[in-house]
Amino acid sequence: MEPRISIITLGVQDLERSVHFYQDGLGLPLQKGYEGQIAFFELSGTWLALYPREALAADANQSGEGEGFQGFTLAHNVKTGENVDILIRQAAFAGGQIVKEPQKADWGGYSGYFKDPDGFLWEIAWNPYLEIE
Repeated sequence: MEPRISIITLGVQDLERSVHFYQDGLGLPLQKGYEGQIAFFELSGTWLALYPREALAADANQSGEGEGFQGFTLAHNVKTGENVDILIRQAAFAGGQIVKEPQKADWGGYSGYFKDPDGFLWEIAWNPYLEIE
């Protein structure tokens, strides 16, 4: 098996609202052929990280119990700490909810979290140990 994740599919409550959030709010490129059934956005490479559930929930200022934390987050790494601030504000302007303001992380980087309109958690991070092209 080749080590890759091809598609991450989010189960959203309102497809049109979510398409608007990701395409118009965050600027992701919607692929041609969108007809209201399913939407695809082409992104650069995907990474999978495994992290203890309780630790990840705590990092996002969420409870590991109940509906507050869904057991995973999506991460978008950027080139600078300034880009973290910009993207977190862009998400909030587009209708996302900031759940952790950007701040210096104990692992040496800088990150913050927001929820999309369906409550999916996104971490926006600058990691000084990753090379982002």
